[in-house]
Amino acid sequence: MQRLQTRPQFQATMSGGTISRTPHFALHRLVLSSADVVKDAEPTGPGATLYEQAPQALFVVPGCQTPQVWLGALVPKRWAKRSVTRHTIKRQMYAVASEFDAQLQALPPAAYVVRLRAGFDRKQFISATSEPLKRAVRAELQQLLAHATRRKSPKPVVPAELVLPSAAAVEGAG
Repeated sequence: MQRLQTRPQFQATMSGGTISRTPHFALHRLVLSSADVVKDAEPTGPGATLYEQAPQALFVVPGCQTPQVWLGALVPKRWAKRSVTRHTIKRQMYAVASEFDAQLQALPPAAYVVRLRAGFDRKQFISATSEPLKRAVRAELQQLLAHATRRKSPKPVVPAELVLPSAAAVEGAG
């Protein structure tokens, strides 16, 4: 699993759309193989037009022929004020993702961003980094990735001319 490192990689992935959410986290995905792109995996965010041409160019590893899974962790200062907390949450993100590596590799090649979208209550988790905070973050991340891997890839969009009309539509037309 490769890690996202540049701002354009993060922006392209975030424009791919959200595939899973929990109270504190969101998982964004950008499918990298053009053969596997389906309707709900197409770029939809504000920067989507910037990356419509070839987002795959951002995710090329020299010397590697097969597309890989990419992962990025986004922990804004707005939701985790202390750097110790931000780093702890990022470490948990990458640790949980490594547990789900086999399931993510089984999915179509894609880039994923795990984003913190709400802060953890400082009254409940007083310490900037504590075992209860780590357990809460880990449990929620496992739930997030389990939902995403269970969902698999969405079904391809079938052109309208290939869809058979339903029985009710046929009776109403005749």
